[in-house]
Amino acid sequence: MDMAPNKQRKLIATLSDSISGARSLEQLVRPLLVLLETVTGLESTYMTAIDEDAGLQHILYARNSQSLQIPEGLSVPWDDTLCKRALDEGRMYTDDVADCWGDSDAARALGIATYASTPIHGEGGRLVGTLCAASDRRKPLAEDAAQVLRMCSQLIGQQVERERLLQELRHANEALARSALTDSATGLPNRRALMDELGRRLARSERNHNELLVAFIDLDGFKAINDRHGHEAGDRLLVLIADALSHAARAGDYCARLGGDEFVVLASVPADEGGAALAALQKRLYEATRGHFELGNGIAIDYAGPSIGVILAPADQHDVDAVLALADAAMYSVKRLRRADRPR
Repeated sequence: MDMAPNKQRKLIATLSDSISGARSLEQLVRPLLVLLETVTGLESTYMTAIDEDAGLQHILYARNSQSLQIPEGLSVPWDDTLCKRALDEGRMYTDDVADCWGDSDAARALGIATYASTPIHGEGGRLVGTLCAASDRRKPLAEDAAQVLRMCSQLIGQQVERERLLQELRHANEALARSALTDSATGLPNRRALMDELGRRLARSERNHNELLVAFIDLDGFKAINDRHGHEAGDRLLVLIADALSHAARAGDYCARLGGDEFVVLASVPADEGGAALAALQKRLYEATRGHFELGNGIAIDYAGPSIGVILAPADQHDVDAVLALADAAMYSVKRLRRADRPR
């Protein structure tokens, strides 16, 4: 870099501080914009992000120390920007924007007279943004400014790429976490997720002085459906029952597949509505899960509905397995009554 040793040392120290202290893109860019104002002699410095698919350029971060104001959050059509014109022409600086790119509505509206920029590239050289400096007066570009602009854009490009990779890693971890808590066949929360949620709701019910309904649903005759129509039809019925339960659930209710042909629904209700709410929930879930089901490949069944046992979780019971066992017992009581009522 062709600059005086003292100036070079100060620049390196500033860059070192910016890099070592930055924990985010913004923390890196803000001090670099201050540095760029000093180095370029131009009073507005800013970083943009480019969305070529949407055809837009967004001003992410800006520093404006005088009359020219480049507002953060501004979005302009990419084809109308000085940055695109500069990239297309391979020109990084002009002190006569009106003469050079007078057809840019955005530049005219902002009042830019002098402009300098350099692209910011991510992985594989993809264009992710630009680093710019501007003034509303005609000014020469300070010595070494082009080199500093390029150096800063490289640092920002590396940070953009790091944050992109971290974001991808977070998304992958979130997807793995969701997968570990989701039943792959129905898309409902699985047994593990249910037990966690049941534990939270039991604790919350005690704190909030409300009651927790636990509905245990067992699909009567499911094995016979599998045996007669095949496992593909049985799997389709599981999906349809899961959808029916989800639609029958009210805001705040929680539906999960426990495993096999068993489902659970949790519903929190005010303490003085427990008994009535229990009967209403049982009826609502039963009506939603009986009737005509199309299972694909020309297979259709008229399903008599599952056995559904619903309990009010005991206020002094915090053992999730014990609460689930109580709901399971209530379901088997219903199942026995249904069997007894069948014609012999």
